[in-house]
Amino acid sequence: MSAPLILSVFPGIDLLGRAFEEEWPEACIVRGPDLLWGGDIKTFHPPAGKFDGVIGGPPCQFASVGNRGPNAAHHENLIPEFERCVSEAGADWFLMENVPPAPLPDVTGYIVKDVLLQNRWLGEVQQRQRRFSFGTQDGRPLHVQLAALESSEREYAVLASEHKGQTFPGARGRKRYLKGRPLSRRCELQGLPPDFADSLPFTAKWSGIVVGNGVPLPMGRAIARAVKRAIDQMSSGEVYF
Repeated sequence: MSAPLILSVFPGIDLLGRAFEEEWPEACIVRGPDLLWGGDIKTFHPPAGKFDGVIGGPPCQFASVGNRGPNAAHHENLIPEFERCVSEAGADWFLMENVPPAPLPDVTGYIVKDVLLQNRWLGEVQQRQRRFSFGTQDGRPLHVQLAALESSEREYAVLASEHKGQTFPGARGRKRYLKGRPLSRRCELQGLPPDFADSLPFTAKWSGIVVGNGVPLPMGRAIARAVKRAIDQMSSGEVYF
């Protein structure tokens, strides 16, 4: 079997692609265009029959429960662009990451099985929940290996808007304001070295935004392992359950 070629769309700084590179070292991850780097997914057309898989997380602001302000309607649902790229590529499988309320991708020829994953279920401190939709021709599910115990520590999710500070529900319905954490701490909670943002070509504000938009590396690794295991089983003809 040749080395898998995987297309990563909506990559940003591509923490999800990085997790796949770490857990599936023989695979080659190809990054698609992103507005962050001056690209436009709407004008991108992947070649047919070249990629084994497609991964990516379309922007989640349109569906996020934390985005209900006056500008919420201005956030476009780009999941159809993800679906189009999968359809044009004709890959064997795809994986889409997004917030739990977002609709599941619908691509002709694929059966989608989704899994809701909480970062703390992996033994991590950061509380962050995401939905992963796995599409294959036979409807093969993902089995994610969880930690035996949750951490005794708990911190709220790293957010792209954390530089503004956040308001959270408190006791008796009162709201409490939490100042944004140091960028180094946000990097650590995302599974990155504390000085990771020092190498990014952005201001501190934008470094915080792109780090907050990424999939936590521990979560990405767990998903990548589950995908690799499912694809290996598919290649060997093993029956799924």
